[in-house]
Amino acid sequence: MSTGAIVSDPQAVRQLCENYRFGTLNWEVTEEGELTIWVHDDFEVYEARENGLPDYEGGIVTHEFLRELADHLGADEELDIQTAGFTKCRFPVLAKRYVVRDGEVLHTDLSSLEPIDE
Repeated sequence: MSTGAIVSDPQAVRQLCENYRFGTLNWEVTEEGELTIWVHDDFEVYEARENGLPDYEGGIVTHEFLRELADHLGADEELDIQTAGFTKCRFPVLAKRYVVRDGEVLHTDLSSLEPIDE
């Protein structure tokens, strides 16, 4: 699940999202330019093949997608994406968290936010 963030060019962000495949990920860009992402599984992004299916052989490109998305966020906007899972003991565990803001992408795994290198 993500917080909502206002994007500078809603049509460009729609096109960006349509160029990737997200598995169980869902996204929406409203007419007002608010982007929301929600997922029912791990947050993994793949490039789209010509037939529209995910390019699993090309590998996960989540970081590349988020870096492209960072260029479209409005001033002072922040998109916070969090995925959660459960251990075998059924205690909730935060699996991943991505924060996209001010042209940067940060990732954490229960410790502190760290920049993603290009």
